[in-house]
Amino acid sequence: MRELKVVGLDTDTRQIICESNDSGEQFALYSDARLEAAVRGEHTGSSQTAIDVEVPNMLHPRDIQAKIRSGASIQQVATASGASISRVERFAHPVLLERARAAELASAAHPVLPDGPSVLTLRETVSTELVARGLDPEATAWDAWRNEDGRWTVQMGWAAGRSELQAHFRFAPGAHGGTVTAFDDAAHELIDPNFARPLRPLTPVAQLSLDEPDMPLTTPTEAPEPPPTIKPPRPKKGRPAVPAWEDVLLGVRSSGGQS
Repeated sequence: MRELKVVGLDTDTRQIICESNDSGEQFALYSDARLEAAVRGEHTGSSQTAIDVEVPNMLHPRDIQAKIRSGASIQQVATASGASISRVERFAHPVLLERARAAELASAAHPVLPDGPSVLTLRETVSTELVARGLDPEATAWDAWRNEDGRWTVQMGWAAGRSELQAHFRFAPGAHGGTVTAFDDAAHELIDPNFARPLRPLTPVAQLSLDEPDMPLTTPTEAPEPPPTIKPPRPKKGRPAVPAWEDVLLGVRSSGGQS
């Protein structure tokens, strides 16, 4: 329950002006018989001994815009303050445009590398890196919000498979588009090719040898069967040569010698 203090009295409308102790918001309380009796400590004849005053936790427009500018969403502000979504949207719209403009300017700024500002812009640098990873550089989401120190934090989000990844930068407006510096490891890797730690480590894949034939697999209890023994063919026994009739008449042997 919020506490109120009396700060004034409107004699024309018989209203008591109260103010909240925490936000300074003012409220009007009608002075009637029940209130006067409650102030005197008397009962009004009913069973109600206290006056229930419903005071909504409403934020001033400047408070709504300050929270949106610092990175809160419309839903978060509405939930925290008890205000309606439509009321928060009405005051948050110009600030959301301001945040979108800051993100756009930051994407055109130059990343600061160890050897100085890059020639490429932030958007060009991260697009090149995403293409090298096989990702769509157009499927990115940019946002920005102002910190308590007045500096802008820029967030770039993208998807890699089923993972939603984010990188954060600090944006400093200035000449030639200003500069951005990496705020976390993901941002360092996107803009600095010499950053050692990979964004998504990969598991090494074993190399398969294509030169050696595959060996048959055997279980420890089974011994490989020996190949069947192939016996060499036995030479055929030749029959003795029979001399031709002409050789017999001439006295010549079948081996070609003379008798």
